[in-house]
Amino acid sequence: MGERREPPAATLRRGARPGELPLPLERRPSRGPVFVGTSGWAYRGWRAHLYGDVPARRWLEAASRAFDTLEINASFYTQIAPATYARWRTEVPADFRFTLKGHRFVTHYKRLRDCADSVIRLRDQSAPLGASLAAVVWQLPSNFELDLARLEDFLGALREWPTRHALELRHRSWFVPAVADRLRAANVAVCLGDAPDFPMWREVTADFVYVRLHGHTRKYASSYSASSLRRWADDALRWAAAGRDVYIHLDNDAEGHAVRNARALRALLDADARTSDDGNPGLSRTGTLPASHGVMAQGSKTKYTAKQKRQARHIEEGAKKRGYSAKRAAQIGYATVNKQDHGGKKSGSGRGKKRNTASSRIGGKTSHSGGTHRNHAKTGRATSKRGGSRAAHARAGRAAHRT
Repeated sequence: MGERREPPAATLRRGARPGELPLPLERRPSRGPVFVGTSGWAYRGWRAHLYGDVPARRWLEAASRAFDTLEINASFYTQIAPATYARWRTEVPADFRFTLKGHRFVTHYKRLRDCADSVIRLRDQSAPLGASLAAVVWQLPSNFELDLARLEDFLGALREWPTRHALELRHRSWFVPAVADRLRAANVAVCLGDAPDFPMWREVTADFVYVRLHGHTRKYASSYSASSLRRWADDALRWAAAGRDVYIHLDNDAEGHAVRNARALRALLDADARTSDDGNPGLSRTGTLPASHGVMAQGSKTKYTAKQKRQARHIEEGAKKRGYSAKRAAQIGYATVNKQDHGGKKSGSGRGKKRNTASSRIGGKTSHSGGTHRNHAKTGRATSKRGGSRAAHARAGRAAHRT
């Protein structure tokens, strides 16, 4: 399999005035409750991948029509004037959503201690964003170890800012029940940050999920494989079916990877939506989840335990609250239970050769890394049997490993 070509960069229409947005960047329909975008948008290198001839002063306008959400990163380094936030809000569609990165003075200098005044200052500065602000993400330094007293102080300060907040914890000492309990009580989300130099805590603690994909093998620089994006799409659909909004930001901005990966992830989610007969994401016209989700279809002779049935009913109720029909909600409930029981374990755990062998046929380990070099080489050889050059498919296997 050769590398997919990304859509051409935007160019101005013939006869368009300088600064006029090109046709390829017309606003696409909203696909909430899963919002996909990038971390930041002011990258000169993205001219070749997204902006083309669009002038820099129109980049936000262009990016907000290509993606559902953008993470404002400059607020981590500097204080942005309220007038700037106000202007940004006027440049994006009404259904577009910003997220905001909390200032490093709170996380890196104060280290969550005595930070109420700083939280309030950022709240007031960003107030002009209004309803377009979906959440604020606070990134802790990787050498900041567990400190429950400071966490409680910080959560107390967040009460002064009634919006959604997420906390990116980059030291494993935070990954304990005491932290999860406090975050749930405050409805603060654990930010799922995927990067090669700090661990990720896959704990859901709020009524929304916040994901930052920094690049799995090379921070800010590596691209995500198609199989990795497929798994993130499946996770997003599962969280959404349970009644949660989901925000996913690609932070691997080097060489335009974030643009390409965000588009590919959005395309996977949109494809699932298009196969639904009533617009419910992840459901086909027959009322079952697509085979790509790796779950059993409705009507199979699977026997469920009492615990599984309770879990399915709980998920079903959440889906109904999100507007799904009773039939669709029931399908989502049991499909999610199937995924948890049959597709949720990582093949890299070393608990049997059979599981590892099976995973190698679909691209390697089922972790977000995209698999091992050996398994990708197997994938290339197996694919060559179905047509095409054996050498070309072997190269595709090696290329998949590099991503």
